Amino acid sequence: MSLGPLEIILILVLVLLLFGGRKIPELMKGLGQGMKEFKKTQTDDPNQPHVEEKKKEV
Repeated sequence: MSLGPLEIILILVLVLLLFGGRKIPELMKGLGQGMKEFKKTQTDDPNQPHVEEKKKEV
């Protein structure tokens, strides 16, 4: 089953009506961060020690 252009537009309109224009960027940011974390956990090798990417300067 694939979604056609009409179905995609309908879904986007419903999302816009439910969440409003101001909440959508926040939702997309959260979704992007979630996907990034998911991909990170999928690619991490449990046998290698974890090294922090961001180091705080004191």
